[in-house]
Order: sequence, then C-alpha cells, then structure tokens
Amino acid sequence: MLDDANYTPRLKTLYVDSIRASLKEEFGYKNEMQIPKLEKIVLNIGCGRAAVKDSKKAKSAQADLTAIAGQKALTTVAKNSIAGFRVREGMPMGAKVTLRGERMYEFLDRLITIAMPRIRDFRGVSGTSFDGRGNYAMGLKEHMVFPEIDFDKIDEPWGMDIVIATTAKTDAEAKALLKAFNMPFNS
Repeated sequence: MLDDANYTPRLKTLYVDSIRASLKEEFGYKNEMQIPKLEKIVLNIGCGRAAVKDSKKAKSAQADLTAIAGQKALTTVAKNSIAGFRVREGMPMGAKVTLRGERMYEFLDRLITIAMPRIRDFRGVSGTSFDGRGNYAMGLKEHMVFPEIDFDKIDEPWGMDIVIATTAKTDAEAKALLKAFNMPFNS
C-alpha cells in the first residue's frame, strides 16, 4: 500500500482533516506551526541474556522488527565490555528502527487498532509515561501481538519498547494529540 503514489495513511488524513483543527481550538494556538504533530516513532527490541548465549538471537529479533515496521531494522551492539555479564564490546544485543512519515502513521494505526486489542488482559496504556517534553514511551511484553509475526516461526517472544516523539511542548498537548488518534489511555 505504501508504494502507491496516491495512498495516504488513514491516521494522517484524520490528523489533517480534523485533529489539527480541534487541537488549535482546544489550546488556542495562533499559528498553524504551533499545532503538535507526530515527529517519529522508535521501536527497539533488546535481547539481553539470550543474545549473549546465542548471537543468532539478535538476527532473529532484527528480522521480526523488520517485519513489524515494514522497514529494515538496525542491529544494536554493546558499547562496553562487561565481564560479569559475558558481554564484549561490539556484540549484537538487539535491534531498533526509526519510523517517519507514512510508515509512522501506518505503524501507529496497526498498533492501536490491531496489536493492542490482541494483548491479553489489556486495560489501556499508562497515561503518565510522558517525559515532560511531549514524548510518550511504552513497552510491550511480547512482540507476537502484531499480525506480521508468525507464531510457528517464533523461537522466543521478545519485549519491545515503543517511543512516540511529538513536536508538542507539554505532556498535556501530547496526550491530547495521542487521544485524538484513539490511543487507549487508562487514566
């Protein structure tokens, strides 16, 4: 879908058509450029002890993250050697990917409408995980909630960090933006 020249993600269309106007009215912005918007979404999988025992685990995590994001994930490596954990500098330890533009909106749409409802005993995400500058961070215990992951081919369920960076100046503005995208906050 992303390869089609006329395709615009559903959430981007929603943002342009209605969310921007409602945020401008709610916070009384004088200039269009003051209205908060999504900047990027960073996904990270850390393999931890599994990567120390078997270096193929990091490659597996990278392949899974590439499938989830729809964009090639980078392998993250250890910066320092830690003898107690048997970690050497340069050892692959996980994977990360940064999404911007159309892929960012597509991923957020899949996260909210498909992946989160598949989480067992899901009661919403924390409304307090903002950093004070309008960025939101959350974690998933298992990456298998995404439909791109085939259960039969999974050797190990990975935890996953998701950071949503916005141009909002305050947490209240960022929370209003994410609520407009139907992010299921529990508080």
